[in-house]
Amino acid sequence: MPLYVYEALDSQGTSVSGQIEALNEKEAVSKIRNQGHFPTKVSTRKAKKKKVKAAVSGGAKRRGGTGRVKVKLVTQFARQLSTLQDAGLPILRSLRVLEEQQKKGTFKKVLGYVSDDIEGGSTLSESMARFPKTFDRLAVGMVAAGETGGVLDLILARIADFMEKSQKLKAKVKSAMVYPTVVLGAAFLILLGLMTFVVPKFNDVLNDMLEGEPMNKITTTVLGISSWIAYEWGWLYLIGAPFAISIILKFIRRFRMGRYVLDSINLRLPVIGPLGNKISVSRWTRTLGTLVAAGVPILDAIKTSSETAGNEVFTSMLGNVHDSIRQGETFADPLGKSKTVDLIVTNMVAVGEETGDLDKMLLKIADDYDEQVDVLVDSLMSMLEPIMIIVLGGVVMVIVLAIFLPMIQIIGGLSA
Repeated sequence: MPLYVYEALDSQGTSVSGQIEALNEKEAVSKIRNQGHFPTKVSTRKAKKKKVKAAVSGGAKRRGGTGRVKVKLVTQFARQLSTLQDAGLPILRSLRVLEEQQKKGTFKKVLGYVSDDIEGGSTLSESMARFPKTFDRLAVGMVAAGETGGVLDLILARIADFMEKSQKLKAKVKSAMVYPTVVLGAAFLILLGLMTFVVPKFNDVLNDMLEGEPMNKITTTVLGISSWIAYEWGWLYLIGAPFAISIILKFIRRFRMGRYVLDSINLRLPVIGPLGNKISVSRWTRTLGTLVAAGVPILDAIKTSSETAGNEVFTSMLGNVHDSIRQGETFADPLGKSKTVDLIVTNMVAVGEETGDLDKMLLKIADDYDEQVDVLVDSLMSMLEPIMIIVLGGVVMVIVLAIFLPMIQIIGGLSA
């Protein structure tokens, strides 16, 4: 960013001088006036190219040397940097201020590296792009658009808003999954303990009491399963199965076709499918709407939003939309042909294109789908509790029947 040297008069009429970073002379004059000074002379001076090559190469080397940073820290950074930019503080000084207030850790180091790159002549977006584990493509693309349009403060505020809403949605879904996961996990361990240590002891007792008479099918099946769990390492298979499945699924997701197949199956599942669909629509429409509102070209915005959709089905769909728009079609036509989204989404996108308010329509869609996700999660939670009670009660009832039916059979024989 160019560096401007200025001479000005303060509110008391005293001559002052200094330097300020701005995209152009008009912005420099505006920033000087915002500081309460009246500029009398403003001239450009190129920023020092100090260690440009070293900063660039150092950023590339450091790319793998910095770990991931919590989204909450990045959100706070975007919000605070937006405030400092709106106050007219130079970008380099703003970054140094934010670096100083950070606690020791990865993010403090990253801000230090970014500040060094800026001092060496790089733009903020160029430096952020060298740390993909900290700043995603969405943030980098929006910052680049903000730098080009001279509205970096507004763009940073939008980035913070986007991240806050995205994290709120993720937290809502995660919190909804905690209760059933804990309950099912505890129930699984209790049933595993019963089948391993309690039920097998009834096998010899019941055989002795029946004196060779055949047992009913329920008792035979339950005793067979408990014997397999207790004496044939069945408990190890049951405990290891979830971990094995998780590893296999992660391996499959390393390939694009594997991700596509798994995501297609997830979208077709009852209850979970509609929830995943709404979450994905909310995510990519909010991303795309935020990028379009920031002034990012529509093709670049669609490409970036497709990479952040979180579902390979929607990523593929947005890729097809991208190609269709490049060939001269509208956004709504290929979106409707894909049959991946609801008709209401296609219609709202079409209205947004006709009125020139595509960004507002996309953000409206995202807000509506966020509300639908909240309702669906609440209804899912209200359904899960009775379902879990019924399922667990059924399993316990089968075990109890398996133990008591032979006793009823013995009592009946004695009565005869």
